[in-house]
Amino acid sequence: MPLFRRFGRPGLLGLAAGTAVVAGTATAVRGGMMRHQQQQATQQDEAAQYEAQQQQAQYAQQQYAQQQAQYAQAAPPQAAAPADPMIAQLQQLGTLHAQGVLSDEEFTAAKAKLLG
Repeated sequence: MPLFRRFGRPGLLGLAAGTAVVAGTATAVRGGMMRHQQQQATQQDEAAQYEAQQQQAQYAQQQYAQQQAQYAQAAPPQAAAPADPMIAQLQQLGTLHAQGVLSDEEFTAAKAKLLG
């Protein structure tokens, strides 16, 4: 059986196979490039989101520090002195009674003396 070997240009089947290989390779390369570009875009988005979060956290920290400074500068409110000296004395008696310095009888007697 003679073996015929064709030399020169490929036949129709060879041409189709070559075209398929080239097209498949091009598709694979294109897909790889698209995945790479997508990964880069995703990384850039994540980096931008992280940066925005860091800026927001820093801004919130600065606002908190400013508020704390304002609160520290504000003087604590002082109790207003009573306008009537009798009220001041009654408050002093109440404080002494609450501290246990005056007994119930002593407190009642001192209060009656002050009011009467």
